[in-house]
Amino acid sequence: QVREEKQSIQEMVSDISHQVKTPVANLKMYNSTLLERRLAPEKAREFQRRMESQIDKLDFLMQSMVKMSRLETGVITLSVSSAPIYDTIGLALAGIELLAEKKDIAVTVDCDPELTVPHDRKWTAEALFNLLDNAVKYTPPGGRITVTAERWETETKIDISDTGRGIPEQHYAQIFKRFYREEEVHDADGVGVGLYLCREIIQSQGGTVQVKSEVGRGSTFSV
Repeated sequence: QVREEKQSIQEMVSDISHQVKTPVANLKMYNSTLLERRLAPEKAREFQRRMESQIDKLDFLMQSMVKMSRLETGVITLSVSSAPIYDTIGLALAGIELLAEKKDIAVTVDCDPELTVPHDRKWTAEALFNLLDNAVKYTPPGGRITVTAERWETETKIDISDTGRGIPEQHYAQIFKRFYREEEVHDADGVGVGLYLCREIIQSQGGTVQVKSEVGRGSTFSV
């Protein structure tokens, strides 16, 4: 099984590397055209929009490569210390801010800035980013994402709720598996490692990740 998984990772890294060539070639072409030719302002803006799209594609592919390499090395070295969870949530939110803005998705946070939790700031932010990234990806334009954090008696609960497409109940267990992707979302960018990596990070710190969802109404992931 380990050998098969390693083979899958290597094939996916190779596939991602191959996909990088197209946006790079397109960016070179658009850039040289802008530099060498005097285009009408409207045409120049169209080229800039195309370049932005290719940059977004490259960014996605690079992030995927980073996640795949983390899985391949299997190295999640934690450095746990008490710190405000508000700052860590802010770190995760910074990664989805622009995309949410582009889709006109409202993002709200309800968290006490003084709420201190023992956790690894870097890796926990990575885990929360993966949940937020999915929320933005599968929430239609004009939707809403809500992040709430509350202190219970012995633990802290962070909910990330969206008004997206939702997940059928029979898929709850499968979505956390490595490389798993629902048939319905194969048209969206993704390699099926975000939720797997998120659960690995949270479980490594003694936590859990659960999901509740209603198809067509949205999902809530609870850390």
